[in-house]
Amino acid sequence: MKCKQYPKRDAIKNYFPLPNEIFSLGLSSGEISVYSYLLFRENRKTYQCWPSYKTIGKAVDMSQNTVRKYVMAPEEKGLIVTEPTSIRTKDGRKRNGSLLYTIRPIQKTLDLFYERQMAQVELAAQRQRAAERLAQFAPVGPCEPLCGALEGETSPSPSEDKTDEIDPLWNQVRRTKEKAG
Repeated sequence: MKCKQYPKRDAIKNYFPLPNEIFSLGLSSGEISVYSYLLFRENRKTYQCWPSYKTIGKAVDMSQNTVRKYVMAPEEKGLIVTEPTSIRTKDGRKRNGSLLYTIRPIQKTLDLFYERQMAQVELAAQRQRAAERLAQFAPVGPCEPLCGALEGETSPSPSEDKTDEIDPLWNQVRRTKEKAG
């Protein structure tokens, strides 16, 4: 009798697609695990799901605060869109529900990622051009012209002879302070 090492699995029921491009977006391992769980839970027709932070945390072995942090990062990168929901309790009060997650198409996310990278490159190029313009106005180091001009001159500090002239003034200021105080 032949033993089957791997059971036959239905590809549609037991698997979900995880796009290869998420590995090029600079996501951390926690962000990838939260995103993959949301892909696992999504409705394949509406591309939406609404698990709570607690449910996601149990599935990926994280606390609710950590899940909240890792949900915000893919949202900022354009992978998902979140919307708050509300529920009605049995006694008719309105309460906050779980977030409604909408998984965005990966191509739109990649386009946004590349746009942001191009904006950063443009900003770096502008900074480089500004630094080059400033370098044109200051071809020498900032201290060199000043030090060169002062090398031949004597120190501006008062000489020993002139301190005799300053002492009577200092004594007069000291006496004024004593009277005031």
